[in-house]
Amino acid sequence: MKFEPKKDIKRFVVICIASVLMAVNIKTFVRTGDLYPGGATGLTILLQTIFDRFFGISVPYTAINLLLNAFPVYIGFRFIGKKFTLFSCLMIVLTSILTDVIPVHVITYDILLISIFGGILSGFAISLCLMVGATSGGTDFISIYLSEKKGVDSWNLILGLNIVIISIAGALFGWDKALYSIIFQFAATQVLHTLYTRYQKRTLFIVTKKPEEISDVIYAITNHGATILEGEGSYEHCERNVVYSIVAKDEVKKVLRAVREIDENAFANEVKTEGLLGHFYQKPND
Repeated sequence: MKFEPKKDIKRFVVICIASVLMAVNIKTFVRTGDLYPGGATGLTILLQTIFDRFFGISVPYTAINLLLNAFPVYIGFRFIGKKFTLFSCLMIVLTSILTDVIPVHVITYDILLISIFGGILSGFAISLCLMVGATSGGTDFISIYLSEKKGVDSWNLILGLNIVIISIAGALFGWDKALYSIIFQFAATQVLHTLYTRYQKRTLFIVTKKPEEISDVIYAITNHGATILEGEGSYEHCERNVVYSIVAKDEVKKVLRAVREIDENAFANEVKTEGLLGHFYQKPND
């Protein structure tokens, strides 16, 4: 586990900002709307509510949240990356403490606005963590583990698991807040899909006169190979080569920029990749 001063200081600062945003979101939108946002956060709030309403016991957010994250943190250390997990622990601890310290503040009582904008803020905070190599904990660890193990974008699967948690809350405390909580979680998931693209893939079809050079540059940038297909242009009836490759979505712009430098007349088509069979190189978390 190597310390990189510039990179790690940036990660530390961004994670602190994300922690503040997450805690403020809980003590404004989530608490005001009495929502259950899913994941470890939602389960923590659900357990706090159960202890308070059924047993008259006020349990700190920090105590429950740290306990619930114990197993996901183990998964992180064991299968994802030690530095990644350490920074994630920083996010979990800071968010927990700030949630207990920051007072509840009401921005609006409109439950629909709370669900939408609370979800957007939650998705943004989680995306900040993921983009600098950390996570907010809980089901995020599980999602990343499944994404790297199975090679698929599994955030919608986590949305399904969160709906189960929300359904339990609905059965215990009323379905109206549970349904609004689903809107909250859906908004958060959509923001996450938009901002964080590590596990999303794109297929590139590049028609070019320099297939070997372009194949080499794709490998140099992404560590992915390419297949060169031979074809014929329908207009001029001359030989054309097509370079076929699959890369991560966040690598596409860099690849296309390099392609343009090699062959300014190249024609490229980018297609969303829904699934893969076979090995696909994924840069490991640190």
